[in-house]
Amino acid sequence: MIQGIGAAAGVAIGKAFVLPNWEWSLPDTQVNPVDLAKEFERLYEGIRTSKDEIEFIKREFREVVGPEESSIFDAHLAILDDPVFMSEIRGIIERQYKAAEVAVKEAIDHFVAMFDLLDDEYMKERAVDIKDVGNRLLKHLLGAPEVTLPSDTQPYILVAKELSPSQLAHLNPAYVLGIVTMMGGKTSHSSIMARALGIPLVAGLENKILTPIQTGDMLVLDGETGAVMLHPDETTVRDFTSRRAKQLKKREQLELLATVEAFTKDGVSLRLAGNISSVKELNMALKYGAEGVGLFRTEFLYMDRNTFPTEDEQFEVYKLVAEKVGKESVVIRTLDIGGDKHLDYFQLPEEQNPFLGYRAIRISLDRKDMFKTQMTAILRASHYGNVRMMFPMISSVEEVQAAKAVLEEVKSELDSRGVPYDRKLPVGIMIEVPAAVMIADLLAEEVDFFSIGTNDLVQYVLAVDRMNEQIAHMYHPYHPAVLRMIKMTVDAARKVGIDVSVCGEMAADERSLPLWLELGISVLSMSPQALLKVKHRTLNTLASEAREVAKLCFRNRTSSETEEQLSAFAGRSGITLGAGGDSKEKTS
Repeated sequence: MIQGIGAAAGVAIGKAFVLPNWEWSLPDTQVNPVDLAKEFERLYEGIRTSKDEIEFIKREFREVVGPEESSIFDAHLAILDDPVFMSEIRGIIERQYKAAEVAVKEAIDHFVAMFDLLDDEYMKERAVDIKDVGNRLLKHLLGAPEVTLPSDTQPYILVAKELSPSQLAHLNPAYVLGIVTMMGGKTSHSSIMARALGIPLVAGLENKILTPIQTGDMLVLDGETGAVMLHPDETTVRDFTSRRAKQLKKREQLELLATVEAFTKDGVSLRLAGNISSVKELNMALKYGAEGVGLFRTEFLYMDRNTFPTEDEQFEVYKLVAEKVGKESVVIRTLDIGGDKHLDYFQLPEEQNPFLGYRAIRISLDRKDMFKTQMTAILRASHYGNVRMMFPMISSVEEVQAAKAVLEEVKSELDSRGVPYDRKLPVGIMIEVPAAVMIADLLAEEVDFFSIGTNDLVQYVLAVDRMNEQIAHMYHPYHPAVLRMIKMTVDAARKVGIDVSVCGEMAADERSLPLWLELGISVLSMSPQALLKVKHRTLNTLASEAREVAKLCFRNRTSSETEEQLSAFAGRSGITLGAGGDSKEKTS
C-alpha cells in the first residue's frame, strides 16, 4: 500500500494507464534579427489560437459541471494576458534573438522553477497551470498533436506525474475509474475538477513509490483516505469491490429521499435549500429535493462573455429560476466579483490583498449604473415568483442604506415605466465579515433577513486563507470564536424578529446539524450534492439529544473538542431511511 493524499473521494479498481509526461525538448534555435517581426507574429497567432481553444474547453466543461468549476480556465486565460509572463517571452525573443517556441519554453521553465522554490503548496500547484498554458502555446507554435489518451473502450485508472486541467477536461468520466498523480494536492485545479466530475483521485505519490506504476498494472485506490494498492491480492480486490458496491447502494438509497420532507425523529422541521450558479445547477438541486434557492450566485452570469449582461438577459434567467422554484423562495445575491473572481472585460486594480479590497458591494456601490441594471432585472423577476434580494460583503450600516437608496431609485424608474414588481420584495445581507457580526443588532434593523456565509466568515474571523496549504490546518469552522460569532448573529436577528439562514460548507457539513437545531436556525442552503446527505442525517437525528450536544459545544475552549463531540454524535445516528416523527415542531 502507498499512502498519498486523498483529493477526491471514492473507490476505484482497475488497470492503470500511465500518461506520458508532456515535456518538450527543443534545440536552442536562434533567428536572424531581420526576422524578429515574423517570430512575434507567430507568437501572437499562437496566443490567439490558444485562447480560442481554452474558451472552447471552458464552454464544453461548463456543460458538464456548471460555471463555478469551469471558471478554473479563467486563470489559464489570465496567464496568456499576464504582462510579466508575456514580457519575459518577448524579452527573450527581442534580446536573445531566439525562436518563439524556445522563448516560450524558457519562460515556462523560469516561472515553474521560481514557483517550485516557494515554500507554499498552493503556489507550487499554480505552476501546473503555467505549464499547462505554456505547453498549449508550444503545441501551436510547433504544430504538434495533442497527447492522446486511451480509447473509450476499456475503463482505466489514469496515472500521471501531474494532470493539467486541460487534460482532465478531455477525459470521458464514464471510462475513467480513478486518477493517481505523483504531484499535486487537494487544492490543485485538477483535484477540484475531479471532485466536480465525481472521479476518485489520489495525489502526492512522488517519492513514495519504490516500483514505478506501468500501464496494465492492477490498482486499487481510495480517494478519501489517499491509499493506493499496487498489484492488490484477491482479498483486497474483493474487500474494495464490496466497499464500492456499498457506496453506490448508499447513493441510490439517498436519492430515494429527494421527495421526503426533512424532519428530525422527534418532528423538528428544517428547510434545505440549494446554492446555485446556473439554471443547470437549479435543475440538479430540485432533482435532489431542494426547497427553493438559498443562494443564487449571480456573478457567473457575468462570466464567459465579453460585455456586462443586459437587463433583459438577466431578467430572463432570474424569471426562469423564480418560475421553476414556484412558491418556494429564491434568494438572489447581487454581483460578488473581486477576490478570486474576475471578469475579462472589467479591469480590477492590482491589489496586495484582493480579498480585503475592491470587491462585492464595494464595486456595486461604486458602479451604480451596473448595480441598477441588476436590481432592475431582479425586481422585474420578483413579479413571477417568491424572490428575495441579498447584498454581499456588508460591513457597515452606511453600505446597507446606500444600497437600499439605489433600490428605491430603481423602484421609481420601474413605476414610471409601468413595469410590475413585488413592492414588498424582502431585502437581506450576507453576514461574512466580523464587522457585520459586531453590529448585527444595528444591521438587523435595516433588513428583512440575514444569511450567514460561513466560508468567508471563518476565513476572516481566523485570518486564515484556506487555499494556502501551509496554514490550511488552522482553518477551523468549529473554532470557539466562529461559533460565538454565529450565535451573536442569530441572537441579534431574533431580537428584531428577522429570518436567519446559513449557507456555505458548514451548512453542508452533517456534523453541524446540532448547532443549527440549538440555535433555532431552520433554513440551510448548500450545494445540490450535499442536500441528500444532510437530509439523511436530519431524518436520523433526535433534536432533543442534538441540542444537548450543541450546548456542550458552545462552552468548549477548543475547536478539537467540538469537532470530536459533533463527530461522535453523528457516528451514533442510525441509517434508517424514512421521515421523522408525526409532530412537526417548527424552529424559529
